[in-house]
Amino acid sequence: MRRTLLAAASLIALSGPALATVAVPMDEVRIVTFKKPISSVYMGNPAIADVTTIDARHVYVLGKNFGTTNMIALDANGKPVSSEAVTVFQQRSGQVTLQRGPQQFNYSCTAAHCEAYSVVGDEAQYFNDTHGETEKHEDLGAKAAIASASTH
Repeated sequence: MRRTLLAAASLIALSGPALATVAVPMDEVRIVTFKKPISSVYMGNPAIADVTTIDARHVYVLGKNFGTTNMIALDANGKPVSSEAVTVFQQRSGQVTLQRGPQQFNYSCTAAHCEAYSVVGDEAQYFNDTHGETEKHEDLGAKAAIASASTH
């Protein structure tokens, strides 16, 4: 019996890297460290999380949208070094939801001030206004980045 358990444990250990979990709040990054050097890394669903290589043993994982996907890192020979589940969750600290009857309003707050942000379920006009302002802000940021890149 003991030999059977040891054989099963050996087969599991030899079958490939263990599945670990990386938890990342949306719009934040986490550094993942690998035990062995890697040469490439792939994210299962880049709409949920993105990965950027720092060096042969470290990557940044950026939480983009809520959900779970996977990340696989390969060594120079194409063999798996790591296989990890990546879960992106909503960070709730500093966030306030105000209910006014059937209407819902969301704010992201610091000690200094609060800013409106929209989520599904918010009152329609509020959602459209805050979503439109967010898009304008992103467009201005993109235009500034393009202008900055073209001057260098």
